[in-house]
Amino acid sequence: MNPAVVIPTFITGARRRSEVKGIVGNYDHTTNINADGELGRCLSSLEGVENLGLVIILVAADRNIEAEALQKVRTTASEHPSLSTLIIGPTELALVNQRMEQLGIHDVSQQIGLRGYGAIRNLGLVVANALGFDAVIFLDDDEVIDDPDFMRKAAYGLGKLTKKGVPILAKTGYYINDQGSYYSKWEDRWYNRFWQQGSAFNDWIRKAMAGPRLSRSNHVCGGCLAIHKEAFRRLAFDPWIARGEDLDYMLNLRMYGSDIWFDNKWKLRHLPPKTKHEGARFRQDIFRWLYEHDKLEYSHSLIDLLRITPQSLKPYPGPFLEKGLQRRIAITAFLRSLVRPDKKAYRRAAKEALGEAKRYAEENCANYFEFQRTWPQIMERIASDRLLTNALVQSALLMQEASLDTGAPAEAAVAEDAPVEVPGRQVQVDPGMTTQIRLDMTD
Repeated sequence: MNPAVVIPTFITGARRRSEVKGIVGNYDHTTNINADGELGRCLSSLEGVENLGLVIILVAADRNIEAEALQKVRTTASEHPSLSTLIIGPTELALVNQRMEQLGIHDVSQQIGLRGYGAIRNLGLVVANALGFDAVIFLDDDEVIDDPDFMRKAAYGLGKLTKKGVPILAKTGYYINDQGSYYSKWEDRWYNRFWQQGSAFNDWIRKAMAGPRLSRSNHVCGGCLAIHKEAFRRLAFDPWIARGEDLDYMLNLRMYGSDIWFDNKWKLRHLPPKTKHEGARFRQDIFRWLYEHDKLEYSHSLIDLLRITPQSLKPYPGPFLEKGLQRRIAITAFLRSLVRPDKKAYRRAAKEALGEAKRYAEENCANYFEFQRTWPQIMERIASDRLLTNALVQSALLMQEASLDTGAPAEAAVAEDAPVEVPGRQVQVDPGMTTQIRLDMTD
């Protein structure tokens, strides 16, 4: 296998409220521009991983601090010189967009970009595909990898056939939390009576951990996810989902005739920062589950897709896709608003369950299927694209020079027929390529 590791990182300004960013622009955790954040810890842990290869870091930042955020991430990456990193920010996104325009790919900035979980994951797939990698391993920046054999375990079974001849094209592992457990910290309290999400997940993982090493999965740990090119060239992430984009990807794969597999020997530690905004997170869950429910219902009208039912997804996530979901969400939000922290956000969430979230689901549940019709053509055109590869590598080199403050001009300059090294493969650079894709050094 020749995998690339992809790590999204989310950076916000010092005083910006997350709620102003819209439905898909809210993230579970972000790094304040003035804080150290978790990325450095994640990269430190990767230094002990064998056969790591290229680490692609996707930088999603508030527009007014994009330049600062990029510099922050470059500085963090430079503190780990043993790692091969490629940092993708707005400049590199502009190169991707320009190349796609040249290839006849238009109007996909919402679906492939640096805003929203699904669009960011799609950008990671596009970049890895252009560079010629045959698998992508998604990590999150708040994770720690303790196992030197992590990459070999990630590749175990990927691209192979089961004994029944079923291809394994995507797989997930599991998280260990700060208490050393893979179970959810969900609490059996009266205000959770109508929302047993943690309990349902624990029922599922208990059985999965007791089963064979690889089994069909109903769950996806998004920061521990490996996707073979035969899957990611065929299927995109959903840019319209508020959160839970990785579980959604599993449902998409199943609708289109494939599966994600669970590897109970592949793990990492998940150490998210503490947050006071649990009500705001539940608000995102409201948009997520109502959207997912309506999306599955809409998919039943498409004759070329497999029918996925809540019953087939038990014990998790089936109960959160059944009828009566809207009422259960509203009751749970109200009950939590009585006793939990972030009471105001819970009250707002209770109101939105009956209004905005439902409208969002109804208005957008068909969008993904329209985009998915074009995704395979996009990936076919961009696959192992030498022109884009050259531009991205040169952009990285120029940014590195600028970070070192050498005074070198911000112009692409590659010697004729000079090979450009991308870990895991070698790209021969054609002279004159950079005259076709402009490197706009705006920051």
